[in-house]
Amino acid sequence: MARPLMLLALAVALVGCAPADNTAKTAGPAPSTACTKDQLKLVTPGKLTIGTDKPAYEPWFKDDDPSNGQGFESAVAFAVAGELGFDRSEVQWSTVKFDSAFAPGDKQFDFDVNQVSIAPARAKAVDFSKGYYTVKQAIVAIDGSKYAGAKSLAELKDAKIGVQVGTTSFDAVKNVIQPAADPNVYNEQIDAVNGLKNKQVDALVVDLPTAFYVTAAQVEKSKIVGQFSSTGGTPEEFGLVMQKGSALKPCVDKAVDALKSKGELAKIEQQWLGSAAGAPELK
Repeated sequence: MARPLMLLALAVALVGCAPADNTAKTAGPAPSTACTKDQLKLVTPGKLTIGTDKPAYEPWFKDDDPSNGQGFESAVAFAVAGELGFDRSEVQWSTVKFDSAFAPGDKQFDFDVNQVSIAPARAKAVDFSKGYYTVKQAIVAIDGSKYAGAKSLAELKDAKIGVQVGTTSFDAVKNVIQPAADPNVYNEQIDAVNGLKNKQVDALVVDLPTAFYVTAAQVEKSKIVGQFSSTGGTPEEFGLVMQKGSALKPCVDKAVDALKSKGELAKIEQQWLGSAAGAPELK
């Protein structure tokens, strides 16, 4: 009986000494295939469903039609879809109210795009992609006023600036513009907007998304003088929203990274949120 046991021990020893690369070749699927279109878990099989609110405002969308590929977020959404392997005919849009996008619960979209800032409180209920847009600051003035034609931040040194307390805009005024006179600081954004409307200040500093809204809907004959980048602190970023625990997140992150590395996101931003949108860069 000893001989079979010896043979068994020898066989085990030989297996234990087998070259390591023989077993490595039997590993699972290569990571490169993990995000192929046919492997993605989608709300509607074969279709990528993208959510956004209605109406869909410019410059984020154009003509209230997210499906036309025009406007910053429509262009970003289709670029991400392309990286995931979908052509235009395989993308469908779903109307989703802004607050509903990042509320807890099941989602009827694969991802939502609607200027949603990545925030820890929201991330408890949904998943966010990596940031696809870093929010910039903007200066708003009444068209034709003294500072409305400023071409640089230095030209705003002597302006009386209005800003809301406790915001990234407030930090940007102090650290970047550094005006000669202390700014008018307001507790609420609407009060800062009214400060510009009532000519209590020469210019208003808000984030760029807010600036587009102020000039379109809140202050008549106002214009965006220009935009600029904040320095210091944690930058505010927009992220694509997905259901909590979405299996799609790694692939969407990979798509956003690819668009960044190729410079595509920067091109889309310049096309839809730059000078053509009335928001030139100020240095």
